[in-house]
Amino acid sequence: MSEAAARWRAVRDQIDAECQRLNRDPAGLSLVVVTKFHPVELIEELLAVGARDFGESRHQDAVQKAAALEGRDLTWHFVGQIQSNKARPIAQYADVLHSLDRDSVVDALATAERRVQGFIELNLTDDPGRGGVNSADEMLRLAERIAQTETIDLRGVMAVAPLGMDPPQAFERVQTFSAILTQAHSSAAEISAGMSADWEAALAAGATHLRIGTSITGNRPQPR
Repeated sequence: MSEAAARWRAVRDQIDAECQRLNRDPAGLSLVVVTKFHPVELIEELLAVGARDFGESRHQDAVQKAAALEGRDLTWHFVGQIQSNKARPIAQYADVLHSLDRDSVVDALATAERRVQGFIELNLTDDPGRGGVNSADEMLRLAERIAQTETIDLRGVMAVAPLGMDPPQAFERVQTFSAILTQAHSSAAEISAGMSADWEAALAAGATHLRIGTSITGNRPQPR
């Protein structure tokens, strides 16, 4: 077993144990391995031990990996910011898009050739330049637009705990946003939150999708 495969197994065991402590079913949780900058060979190693969900954030890299692994039993998650002009190409291979944050991206996906699953990205900071919606009203308005788009299944909300903010506090806010969204769209109850350093707090706040990179893949190679 490779080092990455052993780390995936260890993280999966930790998550399963934490689910048991929280009285949650581990089968209802997706462990998305973020493989940005890592080679296809590493993904192959992880596939061999049971990993099935992989996250990428750069289209130019992700499309090549998806082509190399076409036909394999895996799910691609796009976890980075989506440029409107890249939305349709991304939808050609990514099954789950974690960063829907504005009308232009949703409108571009409306003409995609494949149906995708999507999360509305939340901006938990005061910086308007960051991706994500800032208010519940903005979230609900975007959710309505997504609901009217036949090519997107709305799954829930996604967020990253900001630097300098206590993760439990950040994920409590995400949980509040999720509850508001679920009142309007009962099927959009999932939460994409939690990374290598804070997944325990995210899981305690109801996260259904953990996006974990370094703890499994090791340090990222320098970008090409």
